[in-house]
Amino acid sequence: MVGMRFNSLWKIHKWWPALNAMPKMLIELAQDPELGLLGTRFSRHRRTITVIQYWESFEKLMEFSRSAEQQHRTYWKWFNSSVGSNGDVGIWHELYRISPGSYEARYVNMPVFGLGEAVGHTPGRSADPA
Repeated sequence: MVGMRFNSLWKIHKWWPALNAMPKMLIELAQDPELGLLGTRFSRHRRTITVIQYWESFEKLMEFSRSAEQQHRTYWKWFNSSVGSNGDVGIWHELYRISPGSYEARYVNMPVFGLGEAVGHTPGRSADPA
């Protein structure tokens, strides 16, 4: 999971480039499946935007984030020099490693999304009546 928070709403010149960086990186990742991104899901809550990402492996994620050939390093350098730790824009990430077979993705009365969309699913069945 990765995201940003608008801490100073009036400082558009600080958060606008940060906000626009994520879609550009996601387009770059979508154009090259070998980079390892399997799927994404966006959400927004008040001043925080979250992108849930599903990756083929931890190694592919790290390779992308550190590569001089991909946009991530360019945006990270921009953020550190233009925003840094002044508090105008918050960015964050949380990383969870999930072993194959150690999760469940079930969908009843809705289209597949999230983890099931990214890595596959087994069709659900209606809940048993209590």
